[in-house]
Amino acid sequence: FVERLGYTPNADLLKAVVADQKESVAAALIFKVIVYYGTLVEKARGKIELPADYRAMSRTIHSGVKLDPYNMDGYYFAQAILAWDVGKIDVANALLDYGMKFRNWDFQLPYFAGFNCAYFQEDYANAAKYFQRAAELSGNDLFVSLTGRYLQESGQTNLAIDYLAAMAKEARNPDIRNSFQLRLEAFRQVLKVEQARDGFVAVNGRLPVSIDELLVTGFLVSLPQDPYGGTFFLEADGKIRTTSKFALKRTPTSSGE
Repeated sequence: FVERLGYTPNADLLKAVVADQKESVAAALIFKVIVYYGTLVEKARGKIELPADYRAMSRTIHSGVKLDPYNMDGYYFAQAILAWDVGKIDVANALLDYGMKFRNWDFQLPYFAGFNCAYFQEDYANAAKYFQRAAELSGNDLFVSLTGRYLQESGQTNLAIDYLAAMAKEARNPDIRNSFQLRLEAFRQVLKVEQARDGFVAVNGRLPVSIDELLVTGFLVSLPQDPYGGTFFLEADGKIRTTSKFALKRTPTSSGE
């Protein structure tokens, strides 16, 4: 089955034709993407795999935000999809930087960008700068702590869980919230495997060769389930990965990529 999002003209063309209806058209575009992706998330929960047209979603969100740079749903959705599902961290952060020029009171945008730098790119210097801005805007001691913490730590699963829980709590749209909760569930499963792996290493002085070894030796009680439908596995360096890559199935390109 294939769900189609459809074509969206670029932002410059839209600006020329929508006149004083920029905010309404932007909201309609972003809502269109949210409904489209929400359908994919719900069907994924029901074990029906549908390819996601990430390029069309990205184009539509960019057009919507360029029309109305104050629309927060666009930034929430871009962060959820561009950063997490597509792995386009630079694209996501460029969009967040664009939003910061207009939503200059909003601590959430630098918070998102800071997390992306630290967790995905291990760029702790820039992460600290973003978190410092979030701290100044919000007055929240959490961001002050994160400014120093991300300079010292790599992206850890427990930090990702804290981040996703906060994202899910703050998300206004239920479909976006469901997307965060789905990934939050997956990361909690990863944490179980990591804790089992660390316990195995403490006892045996070596990494387990597979998740099956953790099950056989009793460090894992049951096989963790990836809510995206993938299978967890251990890499040679002990990192836990999944065949789903924590994302819904993508639409194949004409080149087969």
